[in-house]
Amino acid sequence: MMCEVMPTINEDTPMSQRGSQSSGSDSDSHFEQLMVNMLDERDRLLDTLRETQESLSLAQQRLQDVIYDRDSLQRQLNSALPQDGWQRDLDERLGEEGGVDGLAVLENGGRENSVPRVGGVN
Repeated sequence: MMCEVMPTINEDTPMSQRGSQSSGSDSDSHFEQLMVNMLDERDRLLDTLRETQESLSLAQQRLQDVIYDRDSLQRQLNSALPQDGWQRDLDERLGEEGGVDGLAVLENGGRENSVPRVGGVN
């Protein structure tokens, strides 16, 4: 009795690659191109990440510099202003309303403008 021997089928290969060898090489080249594209995209994303991290670092440093300058100016302002009751004296001079609006009323001889005061010009 004679038996026909069937070719061996590798179980690791997908059904689409079990055809002719030419489709196998096409899918291999397609896979290689896909991998190259993915690696290029990864490199591009890593470059963007590095640039963004550098930008963030510079922005954080600038923020620290601005905070330091602000604190320094606040200390200078606090040392230049009289320490005893200067806010209370200012409120008394401006009248009961106090604040900038009270100052505008006093400067206008007790009458209020309908136009807001901008930069010292009524």
